[in-house]
Amino acid sequence: MRRSPDPEQRQRDPERSKQQLLDAAVVEFGAHGFSGARVSEIAARAGVNKQLISYYFGGKEGLYRAVAERWRAGEPELAADAESLGEVVGAYASAAIAQPDLLRLLVREAVERDTSNLDREGQRARFRAMVEDFKRRQDEGELAPDLDPRHTALALFGLAAAPVVFPQIAQALGLDAGSEEFAAEYADQTAKLVSHLKTDES
Repeated sequence: MRRSPDPEQRQRDPERSKQQLLDAAVVEFGAHGFSGARVSEIAARAGVNKQLISYYFGGKEGLYRAVAERWRAGEPELAADAESLGEVVGAYASAAIAQPDLLRLLVREAVERDTSNLDREGQRARFRAMVEDFKRRQDEGELAPDLDPRHTALALFGLAAAPVVFPQIAQALGLDAGSEEFAAEYADQTAKLVSHLKTDES
């Protein structure tokens, strides 16, 4: 049973408190994974009573799912202005660099394999839609016909994630992945690279 927050907590703006908890949860889950994340640390980072995690989300698992749902809800806007596949991948690369904790959360899921069960259906639906988009773009000539859309989607997702997942390699290559200039440069180079996956006729 959920425990009601104290009167002072109830006077807060509920939506603001929820967003603060979600923001804090992304950082904590990204740093420690689902198993290692502590609700007390999430609440402290958000500046609210930890009772609100149960009150608003039903507990730690519910909060984790809410983080995933918020990302999916905002994902369509991420590449809303992108037309080509290269621009889409560039937009994802920019988002990954701007919000590294979200990507670290995904990496943690890979390490804690059972964690992905918390949002398995959501992930499957999301990536099925991605593959369908890749197939459509392939029919329109943006991808060569001998490329498998599933393998290509996986590879391009890795391409977008690379600067956050492998900052030490970026540094070894002489790139400053933490600079403001890098995000724009990498998005541009990524878009150019993807453009070379087109058919010869397009």
